[in-house]
Amino acid sequence: MISANTHSRLELKSAATGWRISGYASVFGLIDDSRDVVAPGAFARSLARRGARNIRMLFQHDPGQPIGIWDVAREDARGLYVEGSLAPGSARAAEIASLLRAGAIDGLSIGFRALKAKTDRARKTRQLIEIDLWEVSIVTFPMQPLARARLDEGTGAAGNLAVRGRIPLARRMREAARQLLN
Repeated sequence: MISANTHSRLELKSAATGWRISGYASVFGLIDDSRDVVAPGAFARSLARRGARNIRMLFQHDPGQPIGIWDVAREDARGLYVEGSLAPGSARAAEIASLLRAGAIDGLSIGFRALKAKTDRARKTRQLIEIDLWEVSIVTFPMQPLARARLDEGTGAAGNLAVRGRIPLARRMREAARQLLN
């Protein structure tokens, strides 16, 4: 089981070719806000079939807002780890890099189709055993509460700036938004 103090990590690094992003898009064994639990190995077939470059990098799951390219997408013992670059020369990508740096957005989230799943009626959860992964988005409110950002801007022309730590405000904002909508 994953500790509530364990946080996924999203890193933002300045590079000559654009802004680099890395982090965990999904953490295994964690009940997300939609009551899904991703099992280890759930992404294996999809990753083998698609490869990282064919998994889209979007903003807020909007197919009209592709913002970069994922170079790495792999499962490890913790979850689905991704690395990629925001599109260099894109005004939208520069805006997103600025929002990430400021902590205004701070999460990753997956867009997928469940191919194999089991329902646990007692826990009221769905265990995702096999997932067809379509995209990984940079989002304001990820479904997995531990998909929180830790931004780390590399050294170079942009200097060395780090913003670290948990952002509990984002979760409170998500819950307040849900209450307003209900």
